[in-house]
Parts: sequence; structure tokens; C-alpha cells
Amino acid sequence: MPFPISEILLLSLLCNLSLLLPMEVMLSSLTRSSMQLISRAEASKWFEEVVPALANLLLRLPSLLESHYQDADYLFNGVRTGLRLLGSQEAGIVFLGQELVAALLTCAFFCLFPVSDRGSKRLPTINFDHLFEDIYDEGYRKKQENKIKCIMHYFERICSSMPEGFVSFERKVLPLEQLPLCVSYPEADFWSKSVVSLCPFEVHSSGFIEDQSNGALEVDFANKYLGGGALRSGCLQEEIRFMINPELIAGMLFLPCMEDNEAIEIVGAERFSNYTGYASSFCFSGDHVDKRNVDGFRRCKTRIVAIDALCRAGMRQYKCTYLLREANKAFCGFLDQSNCDHHKSLFQDGGSQGSQCMETDKDTNVVVKDFPMDEAPSTSVEIAMNRGEYINQVIGYSDKKGSWCLDLEDKIGIATGNWGCGAFGGDPELKTMIQWLAASQAARRSVSYYALGIKSLQNLNQVSQWILSHEWTVGDLWNMLVEYSSRRFNKETNLGFFAWLLPTLFAHDAKMSNLTSTP
Repeated sequence: MPFPISEILLLSLLCNLSLLLPMEVMLSSLTRSSMQLISRAEASKWFEEVVPALANLLLRLPSLLESHYQDADYLFNGVRTGLRLLGSQEAGIVFLGQELVAALLTCAFFCLFPVSDRGSKRLPTINFDHLFEDIYDEGYRKKQENKIKCIMHYFERICSSMPEGFVSFERKVLPLEQLPLCVSYPEADFWSKSVVSLCPFEVHSSGFIEDQSNGALEVDFANKYLGGGALRSGCLQEEIRFMINPELIAGMLFLPCMEDNEAIEIVGAERFSNYTGYASSFCFSGDHVDKRNVDGFRRCKTRIVAIDALCRAGMRQYKCTYLLREANKAFCGFLDQSNCDHHKSLFQDGGSQGSQCMETDKDTNVVVKDFPMDEAPSTSVEIAMNRGEYINQVIGYSDKKGSWCLDLEDKIGIATGNWGCGAFGGDPELKTMIQWLAASQAARRSVSYYALGIKSLQNLNQVSQWILSHEWTVGDLWNMLVEYSSRRFNKETNLGFFAWLLPTLFAHDAKMSNLTSTP
């Protein structure tokens, strides 16, 4: 449901009250830190131009919210898209204009959101106070300063030229129970019997996920609380992404933590900053002009999916229960539920050339139409949006694609990397294969994998090409992972998966492993 009116009124009151407070009090933290971050001329511009513009934006928040709620439930003829708490197990989508996102982030910047019950609702941090507090900790100072520079740069940009597009935030759920027209949470037998062919796999030894230019779905190596430590002292893959694409932070306002059968997909978050470094060496390196095209919903074609890996994986990651958890987590993030008929047919009879899409006929009866796989709707909620005639204001009519189908996209791939392999302690070889089989089962076009110099993945390209040359299915790879993991968990092997699978290719590694394990 929409945020209570009382909270909206409270925000409005706070916005007006903030203008009456002495500037020295309201911005004392910002003043102390910003003078260390920027020159006197830049500070003068910030306080004389940017802060008043942000104050005006805050004053417009009530009217922006009113307009948003007036339009939200009619944007797609009854499909709810309005700002609301998207709770656990509640599949749904929220569409926000970039100006409304900017106003919400301004509230967070000035720490105006009520926080007393966010913990009980399992919501992430949203106000920016901890971001500023940690700048005084010497161990975090440099990266915190540069994170703040990214945020300040975003506000400077939107105050000089407000973007006019939209950003969507979708909670994706694999239901634990069987539901019609929906793919449910798979059991191990599902993976074991899959006859889906593995998709193409491309290894990149350099570059970053966010720089890919193929329109792929980009993986956020997420904390179960969206954004992780973005507004605290964190500065790893997820937190950096939230700094260079600050509109992602808006999802932290209304998206509680993810369960094992959930993922969060965000489409349209614009990138504003460039950077260098990672973790303690992270550094803001200037303006970034996002030149990606927009889709039929006026969203920038940046598609990001947040999936949280098993934390403190250790040896338990080799137990079948946790293999299944990780495969299903990735599958939830990569799957478009709108392709569920195609997907079920792949599992049941080994092949299909098309997908099905629900739409309404002239008598408003729901009918099912067939579409080629490369014309299926692009997100799991969008299939429901194919109902209703006035939707053609943003969706082009096409006899080929059906009466009221979306401005459909070609089937897109996955851009990912070492998910859950850093602080979470995941096995890179295992996680690579899990993501590959999940992407393949989800009918993704390909996987682009950014290895970033991990030593154990130096032969990833050879291994993936060997597997493809032998025409393995998802089931083949899953069964091999299960066998290897059982042996690893029971201490019957110390080899990595690649060396265990292809001992000839990894003969030297196998020999060294045997030497180190000899009493």
C-alpha cells in the first residue's frame, strides 16, 4: 500500500521546517566535511546554488507524490506501480520518475525519513547520517570522502538539469508453492533432469560489469539488505555501484531484505560518476555522461539485478542444500517469469521455439498468444501490463507482436563476475558454474563473465569451452557439481572443481594438491 498520509504530511512538515532552521545547524556535518573535499569556490557554489535548489525540490515533494499516486495505479490499467512497501514474498513493481527519485534522495541526504520502525520491517538504512559520521574514522576516511563526492556530484547534476525518465524497482519471487502461469522454487530434481543446453559463455580478463555495452542484465553482488553498506562504510562491488548510480539508493527506502527465493531487479538507474580503485582505494574520478538508450517506458537501458550469495559460505557451500539455494537464487534473479510457459516446456519435453504472452481481447477476456523467444516481455511483472487499451500511449501497436504487447526487447544476456567470492567466502569455480547453469535455465542469450584476475579462474575460458564442445546440458553440469561437492564436503578431494573435472589439463595443480595433503 502507499505510504501513510501521515508520513507524507510529516515529510512535508520536515521539508518546510528545514528551511527555518539556521543553516549552520542543518548543514553542520556537510559543512565540516565538504570543506575538506572541495575547493572554496566549489563549496561556495554548493551552498549558494545546489543547496537552495535541493530545498526547492524538497518543497515540491508533496506535489510530486500526489501526482505520482494519481497516475500510478492507472499507468498500466490496474497493475500497481505506485510507491509502497514491497514486502517479503510480495512480487511487484514500483515505477518512479527520476525527479521523484531525486526528491526522495534529497530527503535521505538531509536525514528526514522516520527510522524508528525500519528495523522491525527489515528495511535497510536510508538516511545519510552514517555516511557522514564515518568520514571522521581515519580508517574509512578516504573512501568515505570519495563516496560523498559521488553523491554531491549527483546532486549538482540533477540541480543543473533534472532528468525526465523513469526507474523501476521490481521484487522478483520464486513462489514456494505451485502456482499457475508461474515458475515455482525448484527442487534438486528439477536441476538434475534439465535438458536445457548451456548458453554461450564469454570470459573477460579485464573491464567491469557496468561498462558492458550489450544491454545485458548486470549482476549486483548484493547483501540481502539492498545496498549493503552503501550508506555506511562499505565500499565493495554493490556499494560502488550505488555510488556511481545513486538512483539505486531509492530502492532502499521501500524494499525489505531478500529471502532465499527472492531477487530485486532495477531498470533505468542512470550513471553519473566515474571512479577508480576498489574498497579502501576507491576514488571518484569525475563526471560520467550516460549515453545508453531508453526503452518504451523512458527508462535508461541499464538493467541491474541484486542477488545475495550465501554469507560465510565455508564448507557448507558444498552441501546439496546450499548448492540448491545458490542455484535458485541466481535463477530467480535471471528468470523472466513472463517466459514461464517456454521454460516449463523446456523442462517437460526438452524444447520449445517460443513463449506465450497474456493479453486481452476486445471483450477484455484474457487470452494467450505465442511469440518467438526473442520477442518475449523483458521483466516478470511486465506480462501483466499487456492488458488495457490506453497502454498504447507508451507501447507501440504491432500485428506481429499482438494487440497490446510491450515495446519488446530481444532476449538479453547476463553480465556477471565473482558473485559471493570476496567477503562472503564463496568458491569462485563453484559460483561461476552455478551462475552459468542458472542463466542457461532462465533462457538467457549468453553469459559475459568478468573474472578480474582471480587466480583460480585463469583457466575458466578453457574449461567453459571444453564443456560447450561436449554439448553439456544444465542437468549434466548440475549433476557434476553435486558429485564434486559431495566429494569436497566429505574431504575425498582437495582439488578445485576445474582440476577435478579435467585432471589432465590441471595435472600440475593436482600434483601440488596431493603433495600438500600428504601427512
